[in-house]
Amino acid sequence: MAHLYLSDLDFTLLRSDQTVGALTQKVWNGCVARGVRLSIATARSHTGVSKLLRGLILREPMILLDGVMIALADGEILHLSAIDKALGDEILAAVYDVSGVYPLLVGLDGADKERFAYPKEKTPCQQRLIQTFHNDRRLLDHEPFGAFRRNLKIVYVDSRERTAEWEALLKERFGSLIEIKRNPDPYIDCWFMTVLHKEGDKAHALARLEAMAGVSRADTTVFGDSHNDLGLFRMAGRKIAVANAIEELKAVADLVLPWSNDEEGVARFLQQEVCDA
Repeated sequence: MAHLYLSDLDFTLLRSDQTVGALTQKVWNGCVARGVRLSIATARSHTGVSKLLRGLILREPMILLDGVMIALADGEILHLSAIDKALGDEILAAVYDVSGVYPLLVGLDGADKERFAYPKEKTPCQQRLIQTFHNDRRLLDHEPFGAFRRNLKIVYVDSRERTAEWEALLKERFGSLIEIKRNPDPYIDCWFMTVLHKEGDKAHALARLEAMAGVSRADTTVFGDSHNDLGLFRMAGRKIAVANAIEELKAVADLVLPWSNDEEGVARFLQQEVCDA
């Protein structure tokens, strides 16, 4: 049974400037050419992954959007855990009633195309985030504002204190119907609170991917750096943290690499332990 290796992207496989290093491209493609099964588990969408990893050979199913989606490189969706419109609208109303703030929405339109919807009235953090998607055709000025038929992510971007209040509110109101991830953004001075389907996390997605790929948990190795990798680490057979990972992740890792993401630590591990590329 072939081993499966999955890596997070931001601050793990990617360098801090969100690029793929020359060593990473060489080692990754060399490993894949030799039959090594390599894939990714990321918070990014299929469109984002396609742009960032344009130089990598991607043959295995990928875990996308923090585990909401499992898809192939050509865009074929193999599994989707989406919040329906009714629940999505309830979530939007619950936070809006106490804050006057609507989130950013990541969803699918009728043709299964990714769409990012934003409200007319935006917070400073939302404005900063939207600027990073300049000229992105997936962006919609969504009025009147409401949930998509299939919502992949409901994303609040604000201060640490306000997102903590909203997280407590939603957990009390909706309990086990949803999954919430809250963490500081590494690129802008704001906190993200992402609301997902109850099974829309990397841990559930990994279990599904192992079944799809015919791989046992013992034959799965994952690489990560941050809070949203904790579930992935709990579910994998072997857990490897890059040197720049948060302390909570290092504490549950089987191995902490001596190299950071900017030193292309994942590629160096693969080169030494797997491919010798």
